[in-house]
Amino acid sequence: MIDIKKVRDDVQAYKQICEKRHMDIDVDAVLALDDQRKALQLEIDQTKAQQKQLAAQKDYEWAKNLKTKIQELENKHWEIAKELEWRLLKMPNTSLHPDVPEGKDDSENVVVKTYWEIPQFDFKPLDHIELMKKYDMVDIERWVKLGWARSYFLKWDGMLLEQAVLQYTLKKLVERGFIPMQVPNIVNPECLIWTWYFPGWEEDAYWMERDDQWLIWTSEIPVTAYHMNEILSEDELPKKYCGYSTCFRREAWTYWKDTAWLYRVHQFQKVEQVIILPEDEKMSDQYYHQILQNSMDVLTDFELPYRVLQLCSWDLAIWKYNSNDLECWMPSRNSYWETHSVTAFLDFQARRLNLKYRDKEWKIHYCYTMNNTAIATPRVLIALIENNQTADWKIRIPKVLQPYMGKEIIG
Repeated sequence: MIDIKKVRDDVQAYKQICEKRHMDIDVDAVLALDDQRKALQLEIDQTKAQQKQLAAQKDYEWAKNLKTKIQELENKHWEIAKELEWRLLKMPNTSLHPDVPEGKDDSENVVVKTYWEIPQFDFKPLDHIELMKKYDMVDIERWVKLGWARSYFLKWDGMLLEQAVLQYTLKKLVERGFIPMQVPNIVNPECLIWTWYFPGWEEDAYWMERDDQWLIWTSEIPVTAYHMNEILSEDELPKKYCGYSTCFRREAWTYWKDTAWLYRVHQFQKVEQVIILPEDEKMSDQYYHQILQNSMDVLTDFELPYRVLQLCSWDLAIWKYNSNDLECWMPSRNSYWETHSVTAFLDFQARRLNLKYRDKEWKIHYCYTMNNTAIATPRVLIALIENNQTADWKIRIPKVLQPYMGKEIIG
């Protein structure tokens, strides 16, 4: 949960943050509920002290009556505490980074910089599905037969290109000091609650009802929850992980969008950067730019035209302190489309995860966390295939991926 003490320290400032995010949060009602919880806890403690005193005086009848009262107070306290917890889980981060512009919708996200020139074709380019079907890299008809919409088979060079992209990215991050992790795809609901996905995104996740477990949306979930309920040492921070996993999303809110493409699918592969670090905003900014640069370097290595977007306050989900998107140029769409997202949380996730560290003076603090997509497929394959097509509709393979593919051209 958020730090309610920080809210109380400057209620007006927190209300302004909620307004900037365009979130209708009744902050006063939440604080009043917390006041009730604290008053009940005080009454419980005082009544228990009185009961203990009466028992010591051998006034057992009154002590017995107080036991019934304590039970009633504790039941009421439990109900209020659960309601307070539920409300706090829906409240946004108590901080906004100074770089975040105020905005009323996503049209006010700011383009920070654009890299590489958009290709100018002197022929009519094909879209990625046309190119992939030409070389038997994807099967659309049979994916519908087996998995209905938004499932797919990658074949031959389609599958090999995806693996090349993933392996190249993973190797690059390991060389930069990240610990690679193959993570479980099935987690308990607590992992999704404490990493921020629940409540709010249940409709977009796959639930295995019989076991009350969920398929992961991203490896960020198990990687960040890896240290849940632990107290780390400041000496071992920051921890740098890159999680590799298959990811699953129902895309419940987007059934009308991108149904014939590899852009928005139910199952995909991803390499995710996760960093756990001390309570230090300057250090948070430093590592935030490092993991953003890692993803930018991968796209540069792939020779892809892309741009960096600074998200405005409206487009920041409740957990985000700061966030940038990377968008790659996709010729068939004649525009840039999101392929990466980097997010800094400060202590938002760590408080929910009960993830702490002990400093050199043995004081306990909550950690800071952040994450960023290093690469996600098949989405990035759209940009790779479409931007690298030739006049005779072959597909050039970027130089860094050629050793993984064993060839320079598909087709």
